[in-house]
Amino acid sequence: MSEEITERLLDAALNHVAFDGWSETTFRAAASDAGIDPVVARGLYPRGAVDMAIAFHRRGDEAMSARLKEIDQSEMRFRDRVALAVRSRIEAVDDREAVRRGTALFALPMYAADGAKLIWGTADRIWTELGDSSRDFNWYTKRATLSAVYSSTVLYWLGDDSLENHATWEFLDRRIEDVMRFEKTKAKVRGTPVLGKMLAAGPEKMLGRLRAPKSPRHGLPGGWTAPR
Repeated sequence: MSEEITERLLDAALNHVAFDGWSETTFRAAASDAGIDPVVARGLYPRGAVDMAIAFHRRGDEAMSARLKEIDQSEMRFRDRVALAVRSRIEAVDDREAVRRGTALFALPMYAADGAKLIWGTADRIWTELGDSSRDFNWYTKRATLSAVYSSTVLYWLGDDSLENHATWEFLDRRIEDVMRFEKTKAKVRGTPVLGKMLAAGPEKMLGRLRAPKSPRHGLPGGWTAPR
């Protein structure tokens, strides 16, 4: 029952976000439009519209996962699967203005940590859907890298007025190409006798002690999605 009310409130809020942002005004209007007692609404969204913006982002993550499960990716290159996942996440949201307002909200210092958690959570969800099995420090580097790719692509998309967001998808392809080029360079460095030994004895030895979390958690840098 509470989940149904939560969704009703969020849907009602989206009718006001374009005009009032993710604000207290939007929160109160949503409760009024949905016919929900303000006290009940506050119980479901303790921080008001801020928690609504978080719920809106996570709704997009869920929609992305549903989309990816409907697509046969068996014959796709891995880099194309990553691009598909990021594109699916962006296309999972119809309300661009709600995303724009959310981006502005989470850019504020008091909500920056929430924004970082959400971006990390999206990257983690994507890697989980792609079947990532890494448990060492690569678990962190993969999510950090994809967080940068996803967030920069969203910012580009917000200002894109090209037909069917064609420019955004080209931008995404370039970012993924940059990551692939970096990984190739890293592999070459590891393959050189001197630099390879220096890395193995220094940074990689220290990073090698890192392990992925064994259970879901909600602290920074973000949450963890249980494998399915």
